[in-house]
Amino acid sequence: MASISPVSAGRPTFVRRLFANRSFTIGLALVGTVALLALLAGVIAPFDPLKGNFRARMVAPNAINWMGTDHFGRDILSRVLFGARISLQIALMVALITAVAGVLIGATAGYFRRTDGPIMRLMDAFMAFPSIILAIAISAVLGASVLNVIIALSIAATPHTARIVRASVMVVREMEYVEAARALGAGHARILLRHVLANAMAPLVVRMTYVFAVAILNEAVLSFIGVGPPPPTPTFGAIIANGRDFIIAAPWITVAPGLAILVSVLGLNLLGDGLRDVLDPRMAVATR
Repeated sequence: MASISPVSAGRPTFVRRLFANRSFTIGLALVGTVALLALLAGVIAPFDPLKGNFRARMVAPNAINWMGTDHFGRDILSRVLFGARISLQIALMVALITAVAGVLIGATAGYFRRTDGPIMRLMDAFMAFPSIILAIAISAVLGASVLNVIIALSIAATPHTARIVRASVMVVREMEYVEAARALGAGHARILLRHVLANAMAPLVVRMTYVFAVAILNEAVLSFIGVGPPPPTPTFGAIIANGRDFIIAAPWITVAPGLAILVSVLGLNLLGDGLRDVLDPRMAVATR
């Protein structure tokens, strides 16, 4: 029978460390619940989110309409469920595009020294504007649509991500094992992919949870001011915008999507905190 060494038995695996982290487990539960409700929106939503009922305008939460209705008589719960689906899809695409673009730009600038100056000056030019202002400007130029919101938010989030990847790559490229691989004749592509990026991804993973959360907030802002997905598309920001004129008479119109944003962003932030703690080598050593 194979025996387990005391050293390996005393070291919790990466997955165990993740689920032993309270921030990660709470964040995963919150994000997982929101994502599950969004995926099942077509099944569990009690009404059509786009269909109005003028006989049931601005009805307070009750046994039929759990979160009430808006000024068109549309069920708020149904709109929040479908809005979560659209908002999460947009945020997920923004996170993925930002990750790919950030890795390509940051790795190129961080590994190849000659490209560092020109690329980073371009990133600095984008970073001179607050990300939400840049996203609003791009969305206003491109027009209101889901695709344009994704493009605008991705462009706004990429420069910061590229800088994080660049910083990690610049540290890792000076490590002894990278110098050894270079001395053995390994090409730039092999060194960059197998040795540098493989050991510089921890900050990027944490960064993506932040980008995901910020994309949900920024999409809500774009929808609120009218440069997001066009109406009657239900998104968190659009639902809040529809209820802003009735905040006193019918506060439930804005409270429900606001709480959905709060839960989503809080869950992602906790998830990112947990990942940061576990991926940080100092934290990993402390838990052994």
